[in-house]
Amino acid sequence: MTSPDLDNLAVSVTFQVKLDDQDLGSFSGCEGLGCEVVIETHEEGGNNGYAWQLPTKLRYPNIKLTRPLTRDSEKIVKWLTSMQTGYTRRTGTIVAMRADGKVIATWGLLDVVPVRWSGPALAADDSRVLTESVEIAHHGFIASSGGV
Repeated sequence: MTSPDLDNLAVSVTFQVKLDDQDLGSFSGCEGLGCEVVIETHEEGGNNGYAWQLPTKLRYPNIKLTRPLTRDSEKIVKWLTSMQTGYTRRTGTIVAMRADGKVIATWGLLDVVPVRWSGPALAADDSRVLTESVEIAHHGFIASSGGV
């Protein structure tokens, strides 16, 4: 068994998100990166030993990005409100970086579409950090430089 490459461990990760050339800023949480192979089961007559498991398509879950509220929040609102006058699907990039800025992994996303934005709950008597989240849908992964 080999030891892990300690220089490339993803500890204290932040996520930089871009849409084409538009920078949406850094996020502290990222959920939903992944894909699933949809399987169709086919039972063949006269073959009682097993059923065929046939891959049909890939399914991609939505990705939810979260972060503390910053001036970058305006970028998300601007992106969402730009949809009122028409929308073009964009290529997205999520870059995972350590606290020292070293890139750990990069994911390219095809045809990114915003699904939902949730802003902070505001209360004068609450001293918690204000957070926001944005959920995006995409149509698959694409090759990106330095990517996964």
